[in-house]
Amino acid sequence: MKVLVVGGGGREHAIVRTLAKSPKIDALYCAPGNGGIAEQAQCVPIKATDVEAMVAWAKEHAMDFVVVAPDDPLALGMVDALEAAGIPAFGPRANAAVIEASKVFSKGLMAKYHIPTAKYRSFTDLEEALAYIRQEGAPIVVKADGLALGKGVVVAQTVAEAEEAARSMMADGKFGAAGSQVVIEECMTGPEVTVLCFVDGEHLSPMPPSRDHKRAFDGDKGPNTGGMGAISPAPGYTPEIADRCMEEIFLPTVAALKAEGRPFHGVLYFGLMLTPDGPKVVEYNARFGDPECQAVLSLLETDLMDIFQACREGTLDRLDIRWKHAAACCLVLASGGYPASYEKGYPITGLAEAEQTAVVFHAGTSRDEDGTIRTAGGRVLGVTAVGETLDAAIDGAYAAAKHISFQDMHFRTDIGRTF
Repeated sequence: MKVLVVGGGGREHAIVRTLAKSPKIDALYCAPGNGGIAEQAQCVPIKATDVEAMVAWAKEHAMDFVVVAPDDPLALGMVDALEAAGIPAFGPRANAAVIEASKVFSKGLMAKYHIPTAKYRSFTDLEEALAYIRQEGAPIVVKADGLALGKGVVVAQTVAEAEEAARSMMADGKFGAAGSQVVIEECMTGPEVTVLCFVDGEHLSPMPPSRDHKRAFDGDKGPNTGGMGAISPAPGYTPEIADRCMEEIFLPTVAALKAEGRPFHGVLYFGLMLTPDGPKVVEYNARFGDPECQAVLSLLETDLMDIFQACREGTLDRLDIRWKHAAACCLVLASGGYPASYEKGYPITGLAEAEQTAVVFHAGTSRDEDGTIRTAGGRVLGVTAVGETLDAAIDGAYAAAKHISFQDMHFRTDIGRTF
């Protein structure tokens, strides 16, 4: 098979590296890819959001299967366009990907089908939003309705902070059209857990639970980022909680989407909070999380291509998906200044040494003609180690990361230690 993966970050590197193990695949491509992905796949210089160019290239080069990994092209209908062109694709169609692309839609779906989540209201009028914030008080959560690179959520500790978040989204256009409508919800408490699930429209298969660390600095302080590290499995996610999530959240969500005429095929991301009242949904994503994907796929034993095909064809219930009885930790090495402004183009050293004991997924890198790897993004690398225990995996990731260096490199020192 000739397979194309759409995207160019750490998540896509994890997908490419895992697919490269499949005996079914003869040729692997990635668009646009990055400096590390180029070692396992042929990179194609097409933007992940350029639906027309991507479909044309896939058709011209006779791709047998396309994996659409990022949120933006899914929301733009890339899977719809590929399937219409006769090219099998992995990922939800646009009418199902809206579960991530619109917070207002997803909250409405949960309300209609009685799926547990935080109390909320949505607003298109700034003054009404501000009045609601003052009425409810703080802490309170302000979310941009649309896609905002994982940064469109503010957990405000004061009313003034919440008001500023609403103004920046609705009046100042911080996230463009994505913030013209906002969701304001109660601030839930409890440990957070991510459960990624393979879904084939009707059946689902949960992956090992993971935990992402969103804040930029140690102790879960600083601004939200796309993710500074992840561990799997997540401590505290007991079999009893897993059963409850399956019955109250996972199966009802898949059934709700099907009932709405939006059957979901792909990876459905359940961001959960284990509150004193039981597990509740914080957010949905319509694809693998990043960096959760890097940790979780490191534990997969089953051929990923078989899973992708089963998700598309509705045969997931016939597949026995196996996972290692181990733990994984992905530590993100970021550019200084991220998630605000940062410089690019710095050479990276120590990659070969780090890869002696861990896997280094490239997120924001480029490769010179002479093979030099340089920084090319906010999140640069995801150093990922597997161990028999979670402590061993965490220690392994930090030990490997000590070999890597680039100017202004920044990382948290407490991944997996802060819950």
